[in-house]
Amino acid sequence: MAIYFQFPFCHQVCKHNEDKTSTFAEILKFMEQKRTEVNELGEFGLIKHLTHSFENKNATSIKGVGDDAAIIDAGDDYLVVSTDLLMENIHFDLTYAPLKHVGYKAVVVNLSDIYSMNAIPQQITFSLAFSNRFSVEALEELYAGVKLACDHYNVDLVGGDTTSSLKGLLLSVTAIGRVPKSQVVYRNTAQVNDAICVTGDLGGAYLGLQLLEREKQVFLANPNMQPQFDNNTSLIKKLLKPEARKDIIEALAKADILPTSMMDISDGLSSELMHICAQSNVGCTIYEEQIPIFEDTYNQAIQFEIDPLNCALSGGDEYELLFTVHPDELEKVLDIEGVSHIGNVRPASVGKHIVTKGGNQYELKALGWTHF
Repeated sequence: MAIYFQFPFCHQVCKHNEDKTSTFAEILKFMEQKRTEVNELGEFGLIKHLTHSFENKNATSIKGVGDDAAIIDAGDDYLVVSTDLLMENIHFDLTYAPLKHVGYKAVVVNLSDIYSMNAIPQQITFSLAFSNRFSVEALEELYAGVKLACDHYNVDLVGGDTTSSLKGLLLSVTAIGRVPKSQVVYRNTAQVNDAICVTGDLGGAYLGLQLLEREKQVFLANPNMQPQFDNNTSLIKKLLKPEARKDIIEALAKADILPTSMMDISDGLSSELMHICAQSNVGCTIYEEQIPIFEDTYNQAIQFEIDPLNCALSGGDEYELLFTVHPDELEKVLDIEGVSHIGNVRPASVGKHIVTKGGNQYELKALGWTHF
């Protein structure tokens, strides 16, 4: 007979035999081992720690852990595969996030990873775990959002799984795309003197979250109160119904521009730029006055007494694209609507800095969303 002892983050199994003293001594020794908290490593540190001993055994496995998506050799093209989890009360709050929006966003955040590899998504799988508080009608609403995203981005739902949950809603989406081998773009290939570019405007999703959280507290205090969003629905839409930048990938291809590196902005501009610099072994200089902050975002930040620059640098859930291009390509890139040049890649020895409107230079710090 096997006896199972459950401890935080592990299961310890021992065989019930005559040497009970030795067995329980081993368990006590295990319990006395140094405990490392997950947040000491962070998301990327944890992934690296848990996967460093894994090696690709198949020649078709071109790129594994360490980028926005994995790369698999599929003959003339590469298959690009990405998976994301979204958990209730971590990634979305059903107090103010409609289920249809949750389903749509779950798909979009995965497709964004595919686009950030310069690939075109073609299929998804969609899996979920849900508690008994969710009815068939509620799940239909969730899947209506999934279908809307599939239709909008021309991708097929080809599988998934469902199971029960003791509490709340958990979603898992795997997106599959395709890219010609010569056109794939990674995070770790930025070159010194490349131009650093971003799409869209930054900070809006973070302020949309602040608006919704404010109104949630008002609602909890008095359910009869109606929400007051001061005509800032664009910020709320940025959070609840983001869009992957399919249009930018298409525009880059039409202009015959291949970025030297790229990733999407899910955890904040500063964090993502630091990832590109670290993986490409380069530094960077960006300029406050060139970072795109729309008027609605700026005004709402001032109303909340928050620095708009901090919202743009650290606000997550943007799903805009951050990419670098050869300096000779910059003029063509800036002809694409919705693209801003915010700085340049520098040697690693120079470091990573931001220059303010007043001309002061400060070290760039990764202050975006952390997963643990």
